[in-house]
Amino acid sequence: CKMAAAGCVPVRVCHQEIVKFDLEIKAAVQDIRDCPGPLGALTELNAAVKEKFRHLRGRIQELEQMAKEQDKESEKQALLREVENHKRQMLSNQAAWRKANLACKIAIDNSEKDQLLQGRDFLRQRKTTKESLAESASNITESLMGISRMMSQQVQQSEETVQTLANSSRTILEANEEFKSMSGTIQLGRKLITKYNRRELTDKLLIFLALALFLATVLYILKKRLFPFL
Repeated sequence: CKMAAAGCVPVRVCHQEIVKFDLEIKAAVQDIRDCPGPLGALTELNAAVKEKFRHLRGRIQELEQMAKEQDKESEKQALLREVENHKRQMLSNQAAWRKANLACKIAIDNSEKDQLLQGRDFLRQRKTTKESLAESASNITESLMGISRMMSQQVQQSEETVQTLANSSRTILEANEEFKSMSGTIQLGRKLITKYNRRELTDKLLIFLALALFLATVLYILKKRLFPFL
C-alpha cells in the first residue's frame, strides 16, 4: 500500500480504522439512545462519541491526503470516492447522534417531570440539566461546523479540478486545429511536388524531341552536302 508520508499508516490500515471508528460510533449512538440517565452518564457518552468523531475525521483526512498522492489517476479517483462515502457516512452518524441525544434528553426530561412532586431538589437538577443540554448542543453544533468546513474545502477542490480539466480540453482542441492546418499544408505541398514532377517529365520529353529533330536535320543537311547523288 502506498504511504502518504513517513510515519503515516498504509491505505489499507487507514481504511480499516475508519470502518472500526464508524462501527464504534454507531454502537455509542445506540448507547446514548438507550441511556436512561442520569445526565452525567449522557455527558460521558457524548464525550466518548465526540472523541471517536475526532479520530474518524483525522483518518478520513489522512486517507484523502493519501489519495491525492497516488501516482495512478484510477487509484486516486477510487480512493477519493471512498473518502466521499466515508464523509457521507460520518454525516449520517452525526445526524443519528444528534437525534439520539434529543431522544435521550426528552426521556430524561420526562423522567424528571415525573419526579417533580418528590421535592425541591428537582428544580436544582433541572437547572443543571438545562446547562448540560446547552453545552451538549454547543458541542454538537461545533462538530457540525467542522464537518461543514471540511465539505466546503472538498467542494472548492472539486471546482479547481473541473477548471483544470476544462483548460486541458481547450488546449487539446487548439492542438487538434493546428494539426488539421498542418495536414492541409502538407497535402498542398504534395500536390505541388507531383505537379512539378509531371512538368519536369514533360520538359525532358520536349528536349529529347527537339534534340532528335536537330540531329535529324543535321544528318539531312550532311547527306545533301556529302552525298548529293543519293
